[in-house]
Amino acid sequence: MKLIPCFLFVFTLFCSLNLYSQTDLVSKFEVTMISDSADHNAFTDLIRYKKYFYCAFREAGAHQPGDTVDDGIIRIIRSKKGDVWKNVTTLKVSDFDLRDAKLSVTPGGKLMVLMGGSEYIKGRLNRRLTHVSFSEDGQKFTEPMPVSIDRTVRSNFDWIYSVTWQDTIGYAACYQINRPKRKWCVWLLKTYDGINYEPVINWDVGPHPNEARIRFAPDGRMIIIVRRESGGNGILGISYPPFTEWTWYDLSMKLGGPNFLVLSNDKILIGSRIYSNQELGQQIGKVNEKDRTGIFLANDNGAVHKVVELPSGGDTGYPGMVIYKDFLYVTYYSSHEGKSKIYFAKAKLLDIENEFDN
Repeated sequence: MKLIPCFLFVFTLFCSLNLYSQTDLVSKFEVTMISDSADHNAFTDLIRYKKYFYCAFREAGAHQPGDTVDDGIIRIIRSKKGDVWKNVTTLKVSDFDLRDAKLSVTPGGKLMVLMGGSEYIKGRLNRRLTHVSFSEDGQKFTEPMPVSIDRTVRSNFDWIYSVTWQDTIGYAACYQINRPKRKWCVWLLKTYDGINYEPVINWDVGPHPNEARIRFAPDGRMIIIVRRESGGNGILGISYPPFTEWTWYDLSMKLGGPNFLVLSNDKILIGSRIYSNQELGQQIGKVNEKDRTGIFLANDNGAVHKVVELPSGGDTGYPGMVIYKDFLYVTYYSSHEGKSKIYFAKAKLLDIENEFDN
């Protein structure tokens, strides 16, 4: 794999939080706390479906899995305007820690919830099994069921992190850990029903790749952002159909729960945890109070123009992002006000796009 570095002057922004190019845009975000019912509320996603915003997130006793059965469930809440939120349902699977729910709308018009599922035995990870649930009306959801991955690529530690639909095909990013020799790898899969998945290509993207999000540009290109652990920066990949040949760009920054939206063929918004220590990222189970959740205004090869830090700190990140009626809406979690809670932010899209020209 060949990584193409972005413009070096941009990356001085990431050496220290104090060097970020903060703008007046941060003051134009309206931010409210929308849920804190559990001891630990985290890992959000957001979508607009049938005249409502839907927010999905994990509820548990702590960031790391606990000893209690079902300690790790998915809660779904909704709101028409983003001001009043009501509970819709909770999704749970016995003996599995569910987290990182990802929302999408299938070609048939169903709201789909994809969830990572981890089974622990005496505190040790035994296997991973991604689950999925569907709703035809946004109120009643099917019981979560395991997905099926083609036997030529599946393992006992598969995590389909996200699915993005293009026409009648859903493209999914699946990462695997603990295969022979503890190899980490990421597959591009495709599905026609959200349940059964087959391989497209295995991405060779360097050290310990995992969380990944997929979007499409107006010109038909697939764009993906991938988080990497153990010293690896986040990377951005671009490909044209049939999505088997890729160009990769080194973002020169760590990612945490990455997400992004495509504004045009050459403008994107990246949402991620901002690590205060870019050399190490975040160690598992450790919280750095200087970490933040941020929105990065960037071009289509990942070169960042502006950075907006949302009110956040400590255990934070994993934004959900939606553009609706000329506004950008963002959900994320943060522990800057005590325990981790779910927050909802909005800003005029025009204000954000104008920052590209300043």
